[in-house]
Amino acid sequence: MTTDTSSQLRLGRIAATLGVSDIKRSRALYREIFGLEKVFENGSPVGFMILKKDEAELHLTLQKGYRAPPFNQAHIMVSDADAACRACERHGLRIVKRLQNKDYGLRAFVFADPDGNRIDVAEEF
Repeated sequence: MTTDTSSQLRLGRIAATLGVSDIKRSRALYREIFGLEKVFENGSPVGFMILKKDEAELHLTLQKGYRAPPFNQAHIMVSDADAACRACERHGLRIVKRLQNKDYGLRAFVFADPDGNRIDVAEEF
């Protein structure tokens, strides 16, 4: 007899991992815009880092010659999408999809970080 394991599993946290070409630059950027702080790093020189704030967690992995894929790699919920979008613009980040109210109840935009990683940012409205 087989059982459906997926219905029995309780899931814990899941975190996106972004490839980056300059881990210090990426750490600074995500700290300045979202307030994410380093809670773990590994390697000498550092090749992996975990950033965290509140319930959000983002993993960075140093990849020489990294090229981001052409799709969104992470989604982050925020309390103020307008403020987050302004912060991205102040840092000169490319806004891939402009800030707008979506018909599914989110005010959202997509930006690309310096490595081209596309991040979807949204707040409920």
